[in-house]
Amino acid sequence: MKTTLDLNDSLLTEAKALAAQQRTTLTRLIEEGLQLRLRRRRLPARPVRLPIHQGKGGLMPGLDGLSNKALLDAADRDS
Repeated sequence: MKTTLDLNDSLLTEAKALAAQQRTTLTRLIEEGLQLRLRRRRLPARPVRLPIHQGKGGLMPGLDGLSNKALLDAADRDS
């Protein structure tokens, strides 16, 4: 089916370059993008289970866990 799209000029330029680089057509590139987007929408969202550390410990004595600078400085120090 033929249709007309109104695309941002820079997006179209980038898409054409990618299609040429991958030796495919702009139509095929757009179709693949739509398929990916529609497939992702159909998949049920699964909750992400984050691992929980059950061990003991914590921050080193004297380290301020609320200070990004202190945490970054501690990470940069040799262990």
